[in-house]
Amino acid sequence: MRGDGEVALTPDGGEREAGEVDAGGFPALPRVEPRPPLLATAQRTRTFARGLWRIAAADVTCDNRVQLLRDGPATFDAMHALIDEARERLDFEGYIFRDDEVGERFREALIQAAMRGVQVRLLVDWVGRMGTPYRFFRVMERAGVKVKIFNPPGFHRWGGLLPRDHRKLVAADKLAGITGGIGVGKEWKHGVLRRRRSPWRDTAVRIAGPAAADMHESFDRMWTVAHEGRAKEIRLVRRPSASHLDPSVDPPSLVGIVEGVPGRMRASRALQMQSLSAERSIWIASAYFAPSLGLVEALAGAARDGVDVRVLVPSRFDHPWLRTLIAPFYQRLLKHGVRVWEWRGEMMHAKTSVVDGRWVRVGSTDINLLGVALNYELDAIIEDTAVGAEAEQMFLEDLERSRELRWWRSAPG
Repeated sequence: MRGDGEVALTPDGGEREAGEVDAGGFPALPRVEPRPPLLATAQRTRTFARGLWRIAAADVTCDNRVQLLRDGPATFDAMHALIDEARERLDFEGYIFRDDEVGERFREALIQAAMRGVQVRLLVDWVGRMGTPYRFFRVMERAGVKVKIFNPPGFHRWGGLLPRDHRKLVAADKLAGITGGIGVGKEWKHGVLRRRRSPWRDTAVRIAGPAAADMHESFDRMWTVAHEGRAKEIRLVRRPSASHLDPSVDPPSLVGIVEGVPGRMRASRALQMQSLSAERSIWIASAYFAPSLGLVEALAGAARDGVDVRVLVPSRFDHPWLRTLIAPFYQRLLKHGVRVWEWRGEMMHAKTSVVDGRWVRVGSTDINLLGVALNYELDAIIEDTAVGAEAEQMFLEDLERSRELRWWRSAPG
């Protein structure tokens, strides 16, 4: 990368400085013009609740209070408040759980909850916790916290390498829960680089209301998987309970908790469903963006159909070789009119999307093969224009701290 302006991405994966405007380019960051009205409510009543059930086996609830949480410090504070307020039940699920200043604070909070009589369960992925010794978790077990390490290596399918529990969840008393992309580690507090250190950019969401019960039920299923090696899959045989919900008459926010299960492609199909419904905008932030050809076609088709499709990705990765591997996916999208920005901070780790300023996704699912097809993941999908407006504003603020990539066509001859 050079400078703070836009960068042109050449067909061979190289970079080149781009001017502010060229004959075939886009303005760097246009103002959002007044938008035409969406389809009448009667025409789209069932697209969210019924669509999520059919595509992702997710029931939708209404009358939820939703708060977007930006970056680690604000999310950690909200998580600790939830832990401190828990009186009967507390479920904590994470991929990364470090033995550092952030992890030690959470360990003490979970111990204090268990000591005051709360049923505390902690589920941590074996690969994600690497670097954190088992004795770190045994301290919690001795204090009454039920701890389970997910899918350690052994003589079973894939030798324990796959699948991984990549979910992030804190839920208390069936009243409120927090999910998103933020792990328990100092990188989300102040970064890990020696120079130009900054907290990892990430997003989570706090949901209070009926959806919190869905979060607890989701944790119960993963707890069963961790102990028995497989889930008791009942979601495909029971009838939906809320596919009738209508955003024009049912109180916001409407929330569906989507459980990513190996082989089901639920998050990817939900995003394709939203791409089909989009009339004006699809804005995606994805830490490790390597979409399937089907999703590339869906996003490219939306862009060619006049939808404003934007993708925000990192410029620096926690694994430096990833950019070389992922860059070709940017090229496919750029040449079809999808606009791509790279975050200029230490690491952009969020997994979010906002469609038409109405549908918002916040969760753990990265748009790549591991995220959508092989790992266990968790996403909250929200329908609420107020939350959508806030998510759009957050996205635009992120673009101000990013640089846009351009598709560079070499001159003939």
